Amino acid sequence: MTEHLDRMVRRTQADGRIPAVSAALHRADRPLWSCTVGQTGTDSPLGPETQFRIGSVTKTFTAVLVLQCRDEGLLDLDDPVGRHLDLPAHGELTVRRLLSHTAGLQREPFGDVWDTLRAPDADQLVAELDRAERVLPTGRRFHYSNLGMAVLGQLVARLRGGTWAQALTERVLTPLGLTDTTVTPRPTAATGFLVDAYSDEARPEPPTDLGAVGPAAQLWSTATDMARWAAFLADPAALDPAGAVLAPATLDEMRWPVTTTDETLWGAGFGLGLILLPQGERIVHVGHDGAMPGFLAGVYGRRGGDGTPGALGVAVLGSSGTATDVFDLPHRLLAAAVEHDPAEIEPWRPGAPAPAALRGALGHWWGEGSAYVFSWHGGALRARAVDDRAGRPPAVFAALPDQPDVFRTVSGREVGELLRLTRDETGAVVRMHWATYRFTRHQETFDGYDFRTGS
Repeated sequence: MTEHLDRMVRRTQADGRIPAVSAALHRADRPLWSCTVGQTGTDSPLGPETQFRIGSVTKTFTAVLVLQCRDEGLLDLDDPVGRHLDLPAHGELTVRRLLSHTAGLQREPFGDVWDTLRAPDADQLVAELDRAERVLPTGRRFHYSNLGMAVLGQLVARLRGGTWAQALTERVLTPLGLTDTTVTPRPTAATGFLVDAYSDEARPEPPTDLGAVGPAAQLWSTATDMARWAAFLADPAALDPAGAVLAPATLDEMRWPVTTTDETLWGAGFGLGLILLPQGERIVHVGHDGAMPGFLAGVYGRRGGDGTPGALGVAVLGSSGTATDVFDLPHRLLAAAVEHDPAEIEPWRPGAPAPAALRGALGHWWGEGSAYVFSWHGGALRARAVDDRAGRPPAVFAALPDQPDVFRTVSGREVGELLRLTRDETGAVVRMHWATYRFTRHQETFDGYDFRTGS
């Protein structure tokens, strides 16, 4: 299996004419795999410990820092950012809109940053915000904005009473053991290149420091660190079981699509700081791409699908600013890992019986003219429609401790809605209401006509 992955990396490096490529794959049930091909462009040899610029993958870290603040009650996602920062303009834009790139703010800070390669410091970024345009109405559509993420970095720094970099190190990098991820490059970092389109010449790109725009694209890292980060984004409970960095439910929220990135081609979505790429039936790759002068990066974790192991994440880092094969390779590596080395099939084992009070609720029920099956599996009451497609997760219910026979839907169909059981004088469950819709043992119309009895 590893030979197959190695060959994919080598083919990408050769075909894409990339001076150096570093790739790694993390999964919970296998040793870490990594592969490097090429040369760093420095006196240091290329290896798994070689740092590359990861560009906009940095945004995923900033997004996690913002959600940490939310979970600690320091902000609400629907707060206008001006509630927490003293801004000369655009303070009415909400945190949620900035995270999902739906605020309508222009892409870059005021000025020709990519001509001068001089980024504003924190004071200048804020002072010149009134010179930045709102290029679209808020909420109109997806519009990518480095400026918006830079503002969120200032928000984190303000709420934490330090710098964005300090908060990142203390609250994300150190707890997750991402020791090779840094704000500035180490002396052994790879050099970034522009590879000439019509010859084999590779010209070094100038180093750049993004200053206050750093929360959008500043970080340097290794493929092994980034594969671990991708696995965290896909399956946080496996890498952070105590939720020290972020609760799994919060990552679920971040992965929920807020918008598509193209109005007619729904092949990609954006959540809260995360790119979401559907890969087929109930499979999604979650993460981010990155681009900086001389560097490209793709960092994604995989969720869903038969054979996908826990904590599956991959990173591909390249030292060419034009070799877009780097963006495609992570998705091919993830698919190949599952196809050629799927997760082991866990055997079924008998479990505890359903509570006596719920046994009368199990079996077939009818609601809205359609058949459902309620069952007890994995210690929870569940429901699914008889005609659900294979792979669709069931609805799962949790009992409300202060209301007997009332349950909250905690995942799946009708999540958040209540399920109420109604019993007759003998205690038998004779009717249920789920999201206020009536469920009965036999098919009925809305006015109660029973097709079985004809009454």
